[in-house]
Amino acid sequence: MFDTRARKERRLGMPLFLKPFRSATGKSAITRRPNRPGQHGASRRRAGSEFGKQLTEKQKIKYTYGLREKQLRNTFAKANKSKLPTGQEMLSLLERRLDNVVFRMGFAPSRSVARQAVGHGHIFVNGRRGSAPSMLIKVGDTVTIRPQSKDLQIFKDVAERFAKLQQPNWLTINPQTLQGTVKMLPKDLDAGFDISLVVDYYSKIVK
Repeated sequence: MFDTRARKERRLGMPLFLKPFRSATGKSAITRRPNRPGQHGASRRRAGSEFGKQLTEKQKIKYTYGLREKQLRNTFAKANKSKLPTGQEMLSLLERRLDNVVFRMGFAPSRSVARQAVGHGHIFVNGRRGSAPSMLIKVGDTVTIRPQSKDLQIFKDVAERFAKLQQPNWLTINPQTLQGTVKMLPKDLDAGFDISLVVDYYSKIVK
């Protein structure tokens, strides 16, 4: 059976860290087989049309954050109503999702694992169970691991991840208490994709 996560990385030509344990050991599909999937995957990539580039960037952001098409479209629609630049606000909304914050704080090795942790009730926000992976975290909110869940297997490597973590400037993380706080809104993000092309893509189809 085909591994669709590996094929996504190879098709887009960039690591998405969808399989964190293999990515950490250099065994990810994009590292071992950097060409596109399929019979003619090793042939030279064509430059592609402007729409094709927009679609590719949209797919990158969709797979990176693990969203469905409707979720990403709704995020754009919400960002487009903001007084801030649409691209900047769109990235801020994506970064402030609870599953992403849990991942950024080092509580989980990937966004998919973080989403699972939130869904199973292992993550608390301001002392209460996080309501959903899509919950938007605000400045001043505190995110912790549920005390009864700290010994679970998915949190066994938290200390090791903390040691390697590049702490985002908009988060404050305490390794001793396993507690993180949002100190400011995320900005000046190095997203790894061109958010302006994503905005251009949705500007044509979302009214």
